[in-house]
Amino acid sequence: MRHQPRELLARHPHRRAFATLVLAGGYVEAGDVGRHRVQAGDVLLHQAWESHLDRFGDRGAEVLVLDIADDDASRPAGRVADADAIVRLAERDAAAAGRALLAQLEPKPGTQDWPDVLAERLGGEPNLCLGDWASRHGLRLGSVSRGFKQAYGVAPLRFRLVQRTRRAIEALRRAADPLSQVAQDCGFADQAHMCRAIRSLTGTTPAALRRDGGRAVIET
Repeated sequence: MRHQPRELLARHPHRRAFATLVLAGGYVEAGDVGRHRVQAGDVLLHQAWESHLDRFGDRGAEVLVLDIADDDASRPAGRVADADAIVRLAERDAAAAGRALLAQLEPKPGTQDWPDVLAERLGGEPNLCLGDWASRHGLRLGSVSRGFKQAYGVAPLRFRLVQRTRRAIEALRRAADPLSQVAQDCGFADQAHMCRAIRSLTGTTPAALRRDGGRAVIET
């Protein structure tokens, strides 16, 4: 895939797990698992139903996209030493290229400005009070909301809702607990609230996601 200079891809989800290998250019991706500045040789891994935005630099970017298993995308970012070898292998066997990429992947940390610290907290603490967090960091709540949205393309409360929704989807994929229990464990007010959030993100119902192992049964 090729992206134009200064292109902006608004925040969006993907229904399947995949890896992105940057071949040329660079961009900033801000998503559910943090914010990453990437260039040639860098790799971003995405689990099913992650959402992110992409801001491309002056040169745009050329990327190779490979399907991977959802469990292989638990680490968000890394780097490979020989991207050309992955590309050559992908021309013959995309599945083998995906396996080779994961085998060669070296970790690469994301950025850690205050919006990224907040994103990590929102992902791990469903009931985090934004006002308390802002006060502890010497920031005004309004400034936190504006700054976070500028970095991540979505307000903090919406970001937190998406993280709850993704946790619920993961729970549906891995366990047979009643929907009401999943909703409670993931921080939703009730089962109906969870169902609405899941339908908003995936376009389908919790029951359909559970039957399909956590993946959508429709294209989005």
